[in-house]
Amino acid sequence: MATNTDNANDTGAQRIDILIAGAGYVGLATAAAIADAAPHLSIRIVDPAPEGVWKKDARASAIAAAASRMLEELGCWQALVADAEPIREMIVTDSRTGDPVRPVFLTFDGETASGEPFAHMLPNVALNGALREKCAASGVTVSQGVAVSDFTETAAGAPLTVNLSNGETVQARLLVAADGARSALRGLAGIKTVHWDYGQMGIVATIAHERPHEGRAEEHFLPAGPFAILPLKGNRSSIVWSETKENAEKLLAGDDFTFDFELEQRFGLKLGEIRVEGQKRAYPLGLTLARDFVKPRFALVGDAAHGIHPIAGQGLNLGFKDAAALAETIVEADRLGLDIGALDVLQRYERWRRFDTWQMGVTTDVLNRMFSNDFTPLRAIRDIGLGLVDRMPGMKNFFINQAAGMSGPSPRLLRGEPI
Repeated sequence: MATNTDNANDTGAQRIDILIAGAGYVGLATAAAIADAAPHLSIRIVDPAPEGVWKKDARASAIAAAASRMLEELGCWQALVADAEPIREMIVTDSRTGDPVRPVFLTFDGETASGEPFAHMLPNVALNGALREKCAASGVTVSQGVAVSDFTETAAGAPLTVNLSNGETVQARLLVAADGARSALRGLAGIKTVHWDYGQMGIVATIAHERPHEGRAEEHFLPAGPFAILPLKGNRSSIVWSETKENAEKLLAGDDFTFDFELEQRFGLKLGEIRVEGQKRAYPLGLTLARDFVKPRFALVGDAAHGIHPIAGQGLNLGFKDAAALAETIVEADRLGLDIGALDVLQRYERWRRFDTWQMGVTTDVLNRMFSNDFTPLRAIRDIGLGLVDRMPGMKNFFINQAAGMSGPSPRLLRGEPI
């Protein structure tokens, strides 16, 4: 790590190469990827959450095969294997909540290559912990309870002056916003977004059940929104339940009996008796796409650049693509002796990622609108379409590659190669 990490200029401001706002998976992965390939660059992460809050996150995430390759290349995957549950099969149904039978219209084999599942389910705590260990080993400083208050560009070509909530001032060659869908830094940078609300909420919970799931994931398209069942280690599954905002708020505010009854209507009893394990959470669903991904000495990654519907399970994996692409852009520029925060350098990252994220945002938007309704003629058309895809191996392989994060030009890390 560079010796200038703790240096200060005449004004007392700390000088640093890269400051990352947000210690979630994408911010940590961005730091880890850059530090792994360019250890001489000084990197600091700040996050407003108190120390240790991330350890209380009981949720789980779907990690696509490409993201697994990146984590393996960074030296994190070995520590995660014990907690990772491979998705061996995926089925898709389209029905109403009260239907006694849910016909399966589409099935996917769970492998993108021999012996390589297209995705794994992984507890968020394990993923966050492994990335934090990697960052610590690479000399990346993580400051919890500290947020970016504001930042200014003092002169063309000069570092940004960044003021932190703890009173510190930092001069950074590059500021990376990884602070989520409601990014405060995006607003401070003057970057506008395209946004609309779906009027839905995503209910997330861990479900314990009697019988093993055999690694099978299910996505049930219901009139209020998709209901996904995703396998975890042991006789446990994670659910992502899209529901109208009104109904979701009533379910979370009501008694456990009502919630469990509604859950059973959607989950079914194929895995025996079920029960909610731990806390239930819900968050609003919408589409948010940033009009720009970069400004001079400033870049958006993850949900700060794009927040999409979870219908395709690609939100986190898009963020990992951002991390890998930005890291590759910065490292290559540094090797060529270029300014890592210069707009023309950062625009390469923007060109690389913007079309892919807008395409995925539009795709998930269309899918949600098409399947989250009970319009009979549209139901008939989409069911015929699902059935046709099920009979076309080429189309199924295309969708598997999409789900595995292997479509389009991929950064080296997502191919399992070093930068």
